[in-house]
Amino acid sequence: MMNKILRSFFALSLFSFALSMGAQTSNTKWREVHKVKKKETIFGIAKANGLTIEELIKANPEMNKPGYELKKDDYIFIPYPSTQTSVTKTVGADTKTVSPASSQAPATGTIRVGVMLPLHNVDGDGRRMVEYYRGMLLAIDQLRLQGYHIDVRAWNVPQDADIRSVLLQEGADKCQLIFGPLYSSMVTPLADFCKAYGVKMVIPFSITGNEVAKNPNVFQVYQPQTQLTQSAIRAFVDRFSQYHVVFIDCNDANSDKGTFTFPLREQLEIKHIDHSITNLNSSDAMFAKAFSITKPNVVVLNTGRSPQLNAAFAKLAKLSGVRISLYGYTEWLMYEKYDLQNFFKYDTYIPSTFYYNGNLKDTRTIETNYRTWFKTDMMEALPRFALTGYDQAMFFLRGYHEQGKNFTGAKGTLGYKALQSPLYFHKVGWGGYQNESFMLVHYTRSGNIESINY
Repeated sequence: MMNKILRSFFALSLFSFALSMGAQTSNTKWREVHKVKKKETIFGIAKANGLTIEELIKANPEMNKPGYELKKDDYIFIPYPSTQTSVTKTVGADTKTVSPASSQAPATGTIRVGVMLPLHNVDGDGRRMVEYYRGMLLAIDQLRLQGYHIDVRAWNVPQDADIRSVLLQEGADKCQLIFGPLYSSMVTPLADFCKAYGVKMVIPFSITGNEVAKNPNVFQVYQPQTQLTQSAIRAFVDRFSQYHVVFIDCNDANSDKGTFTFPLREQLEIKHIDHSITNLNSSDAMFAKAFSITKPNVVVLNTGRSPQLNAAFAKLAKLSGVRISLYGYTEWLMYEKYDLQNFFKYDTYIPSTFYYNGNLKDTRTIETNYRTWFKTDMMEALPRFALTGYDQAMFFLRGYHEQGKNFTGAKGTLGYKALQSPLYFHKVGWGGYQNESFMLVHYTRSGNIESINY
């Protein structure tokens, strides 16, 4: 199982971490990533850094590939020489000393961060987690510019890894925050380790199990679907208590949205909120009878699929003299570029825990930085994995910097405004902390998009 430890006070220089990962085991401690200049050679780079050619090639196994050429603007790993010494590097106006991992502990005030995720290019999990990790590095670079000292160690932990052996590796017990794992089977051993060593553990993505309820060191970002459904129903009742609610049966036998529509209808009965049911296959006249002409209407479909949504748009377009809003599902965010004008027309609300807005200046800046450093664009995914990593790193590292082990992530305790995925946590019994952020993405009739946080 591969284990690569990356260590640097200049965290952003680690961006190409995953690109050179193979299946072999390595205990190399990287000093930096070097951008190749014109006319530089492997021999010259090795000599300038006090390395043998063998040491440099071992750190960059792609150099062994047939036909390999060192090219200007390539990025290569610079390892510590076999006889390790401290190395002083100058970046702009800042000069700092970076010491080998085994030589001394990080400087006072340094936040020691571990990342234990599948960081490889073998499958979709690895590629998504590489992008997430790159987003973390972009955030760490921003924090460094603000005066933070952050020591990052990253372990590639694929699905077939024995995480217990990873935890025996040098430096794991020195971390103050560990982000991971991705796989549910690894949660309990990592959580037990974090509890034993007083490490804060951030579970960044969906998992099964309920470790958060019994381990006070756990921050669980993922919210169970039942929690999200309850939040969506509360937001609906709060916002549309004076509306007439229209449920449209879309005849989708494979839909799972009954877990939302049935309890919503129960709440409407309890609150005495007017509602009716119609069907996409109803005649236009019968369809129109389901709507109020004296009160505003809010429409709920019993599916989240795009073809049925488009059929509903066509049906709604035939109505006249009625005021209509739509209440949708998170997956509708994927349809934005196709259905944006209809979202505006029907005053659409979409419940979600995130919103990617590519028009925001700060988002464009991060995307530009990502493209500059990694020579590629972020994947077309919702949410964007790099922005998820960026938001989580900014949130937890700022929180730990300000409050140390007392940081709980409670709402209102941190001034960071997320680019995509807001975070705030509540304590679960005697255990850890569960994310409870929730928003409605609102497409207004005036053509604006706003996020309404709850």
